Amino acid sequence: MSISNTPKTATVDDAALVSDVLTRAFDDDPMMRSFFPEDASREANLSRYFSTIFTRQYVRHAVCEVTDKAAAFWVPPEGQAKAVPDAETIQELLNILGDRAGVFKNTVETAAKHTPQEPHWYLALIGADPAAQGQGHGAALLRSGLAKADAAGLPAYLESSKPDNLPFYEHFGFTVRHELQLPDGGPVLWAMWREPRAATGA
Repeated sequence: MSISNTPKTATVDDAALVSDVLTRAFDDDPMMRSFFPEDASREANLSRYFSTIFTRQYVRHAVCEVTDKAAAFWVPPEGQAKAVPDAETIQELLNILGDRAGVFKNTVETAAKHTPQEPHWYLALIGADPAAQGQGHGAALLRSGLAKADAAGLPAYLESSKPDNLPFYEHFGFTVRHELQLPDGGPVLWAMWREPRAATGA
């Protein structure tokens, strides 16, 4: 069976694929490990976490795209006020996080203080199955979202807690805008920014 790295719009029917791909992609992510430090329960909790935010939050108010082995959630300016969890979603996330809920809350609040105020496209999440690394899945999704931001003449913003990913984003024109030390013994979070380009490709 051939594996396609051509982006397509994700729907709620893709929840299982999105959850599976992102669970694998973020298993070793420093920020996710600060939320889910227990090895025995991390996979199940990550799966619930990603399924919840995808089905209840991002698929409704963001531009969600997938390949066979990767997923990305982009939030355009007009969706940023809506793409926040409602009370029911927050409660579900707190149930998943358990005694790490306070760490999650403090992390979200710290990052929010540095969110750019000017209109931009926000890359909320992007991840590829490590087994498909080097097959262009993440790059295809990044190019697709950046093309939409460029077409709108708008910059793009993301946050990463994995230093190994910074060169990948820099290759596509992102630069580090802030380096944040997350609270509660959490990792460093790099906030990255990319100015719009003429629509000639990434």
